[in-house]
Amino acid sequence: MMDDALVDARPRADGMGRPRRIEIGRAFRALRRLIANKEDTTQVFEIMNALAGNSVRRGYMRMLETPEGARQAFKMVELADRLHDRPWLESMPAGSVGRAYLDFIDERNLSAYGLANESRKVADSDIEAAHPYAWYARRLRDIHDLWHILAGYRTDALGEACVVALSLPQTGSKGFGLIAIGAAVEMTKARTGYPCAPAVFEAWRRGRKAAWLPALDYEALMSEPLDQARARLGLGGPTLYDRIPVEVRNRLLVRG
Repeated sequence: MMDDALVDARPRADGMGRPRRIEIGRAFRALRRLIANKEDTTQVFEIMNALAGNSVRRGYMRMLETPEGARQAFKMVELADRLHDRPWLESMPAGSVGRAYLDFIDERNLSAYGLANESRKVADSDIEAAHPYAWYARRLRDIHDLWHILAGYRTDALGEACVVALSLPQTGSKGFGLIAIGAAVEMTKARTGYPCAPAVFEAWRRGRKAAWLPALDYEALMSEPLDQARARLGLGGPTLYDRIPVEVRNRLLVRG
């Protein structure tokens, strides 16, 4: 007879063990709401849920195929809790990823729990489930701001669009693709005279060329010098984003 603990570990009918149904209409309705109210971060998670498909399962299984990814999957560290540990962050050396993250959240009055709270507002979210796939989904949610730092994009409108575009090849989630395309279209309509839409496309290319970020040991990464980490991960060097004035970057999209 199969052990009860093994039975309990199997995916249940709550959806965690099956691909989500693609809901294109729901995604486009959420995108319209997001464009109308660029601070409505909940719509980002609506889009992600609507278009998730099998991307979370595929990402988790990819983690198991690499030594470091498998180690992280075994440990199942909740990164939101770790990133909320201020004394730990303050112990990081100057110039490190961790110190850059601390400066990042302090400057913007952010919290590691901010995105977590927004994700819970989506009615059909199972991101808090006690399941490996849900843990992986939480991991992707919680490292969003760290990807800002590693990639060199701030939380202005263009920076958010660029991180979303970079996230598409890293995660395979069609939701990131829809948001990035929507942002690029809006930026093209704005006719700023600056390469805003090309900067979003460049971010997608950077995501394709970079190391696979979901499997990193983020606890160890926090003490690494930021410039060294960027170079090691294939995220160093100037970008089109750097050439665009701050006031132009802030015209569109969302803090997500």
